[in-house]
Amino acid sequence: MVSAPIMRRDLAMVGVALSRWTMTYFAVALVALLVAECLMAAGFGYPAVAAGAPETLALVHIISIGWLSLLMCGALFQFVPVLVASPLHDSSLPLPTLGCLVAGLIVLLLGFLKLGGEIDLEFSYFPVAAALLSLGFALVLWNLGRTLWAARPLPLPARFVVVGLFSAAATVSLGATFALVLGGTSNGTLLNIASLGLPIHIAAGLGGWLTCTAIGVSYRLLAMFMLAPDLDGPTARGALYSGAVALAVAVVGGVVAIFAGGNLAAVLGAAGLLGLLAVVLYGRDVLFLYRARKRRKIELNSRMAGLALVNLAMATTLIIVLLGAGKFEHHVAAVVFLVAFGWLTGLGLSKLYKIIPFLTWLECYGPIIGKAPTPRVQDLVTENRAIKWFVLYFFAVWAATAALFLEAPMAFRGAAAAMLIATIGIVVQLVMSRRLVDVKAALRLPDGVRKPRLLFSRAP
Repeated sequence: MVSAPIMRRDLAMVGVALSRWTMTYFAVALVALLVAECLMAAGFGYPAVAAGAPETLALVHIISIGWLSLLMCGALFQFVPVLVASPLHDSSLPLPTLGCLVAGLIVLLLGFLKLGGEIDLEFSYFPVAAALLSLGFALVLWNLGRTLWAARPLPLPARFVVVGLFSAAATVSLGATFALVLGGTSNGTLLNIASLGLPIHIAAGLGGWLTCTAIGVSYRLLAMFMLAPDLDGPTARGALYSGAVALAVAVVGGVVAIFAGGNLAAVLGAAGLLGLLAVVLYGRDVLFLYRARKRRKIELNSRMAGLALVNLAMATTLIIVLLGAGKFEHHVAAVVFLVAFGWLTGLGLSKLYKIIPFLTWLECYGPIIGKAPTPRVQDLVTENRAIKWFVLYFFAVWAATAALFLEAPMAFRGAAAAMLIATIGIVVQLVMSRRLVDVKAALRLPDGVRKPRLLFSRAP
């Protein structure tokens, strides 16, 4: 039996307002992921060229902004209101926000291509990109921040999101600094930060904005989709506090170390230890959620999310081992790749396989519950058909990570091609669920139900 509190919690989602543009964010993000995988398979960027080459920087930002950040923004515009049981502050802002972010990313990529000698057109690429991306993320922070502020006191998952949003602000501020330096500024303060601040930028982005926010949202989604209890115990709070302090040490302590001439490596090392504690505590909570679930059969999205969490544990272990062996700097690209594609992308694709059918079901069938027969959310997907693409994806990620460790560029390109094929297969499954392809004809479109739009919700 499913407990009454858990059932009431899940049924409350039926009446939630759907974010009109979340599907648009997901679509643009998935296109960016496919573009990035195409480029990697074609030998564009690292390891074919240096990690600091313009081509690599372009590829990194397609992944970090175009894929991961847009995915996260789309999810947050839908699920932050769910986390706090309060409407989004301004439902009209997500579309112009998306426009600013996409335009800023395109200009930034053109700047990297100009830096690499690929284009000759003279333009202030980096300052304009910094302005557009800063405006876009400022709109994200304003909209979500006002939503969270109005809903205090916040539940635990929402507090992780708050930490993630502060980290996003730090990431964007440092990124804008780098862009202005690349654009030719002579300001000594900015030059000083840009010369040493890259590790802080990566820590705030991957560790704070993307990972901390993903952890917060996953606490809620894993509990909701597996019918497990919400967590707000000592380990969950410990994960939050240790993660927040780790990011504060990395960002604030790191910037202070740069200006004071201190030991930046020691500061980041201390932050890393606190971050390790947060990951361990989070891992313990995740194991509890899987064991305490009321849904006896674990759905494909939760099984694949488990593999993503294994990749987070693998990346954490690799960091510890490589630091102990004094070889972390030599293999940092492989570790970052595993975090970006094994952990964050793996989790993102896994959750999309549930979120898109779930939101589609709410849009189509939520309004007629109790009035007409409706399919289950699981009737919108066919797990036996989709599982092979997820398995291929994760094996390809592990192969690509191994190729980076072994410094085998051609093997990496082959693994990236396999990732691309797997991702295309997963995207096809997502589109089929959105188009109700797997729903039995008798239940697909009862009276009062219209087929959903592919790229946006009809909800106001």
